Amino acid sequence: MFNHIVIGTNDIDRARRFYDQVLGVLGVGGVMPHQAKSGHQRLFYRHDGGTLGIAQPINDEPATFANGGTIAFRCASPEQVHAFHDTAVAHGGVSIEEPPGLRVDSLGQFYLAYVRDPDGNKLCALHRVKTSP
Repeated sequence: MFNHIVIGTNDIDRARRFYDQVLGVLGVGGVMPHQAKSGHQRLFYRHDGGTLGIAQPINDEPATFANGGTIAFRCASPEQVHAFHDTAVAHGGVSIEEPPGLRVDSLGQFYLAYVRDPDGNKLCALHRVKTSP
């Protein structure tokens, strides 16, 4: 459904250090730095047909996170969820909500972990648990 998602940062170097490590857990290759015509810096991470962009706001206002917004990353296993979470926390992220673990609701069973990146953006690591019909 999505081609790309772009979020803002107030510190492009800090964001790069964080996302290089966290997205590396998911097998995302190297970042593609880009300078907008305005001179603002951007980072593009491409993986599995999608792109995550991290950018300095072009309007020169401070970057803010979306209240109620979450970016979820698909993980291959519960172990990868934990690795994503632990790597995020080790590189300046903050663990939020419940500890990483299994959640069951009317939509199914999911192994989840939630963190905030250094700019406050809410990230989710998600592994959908397969259940028999």
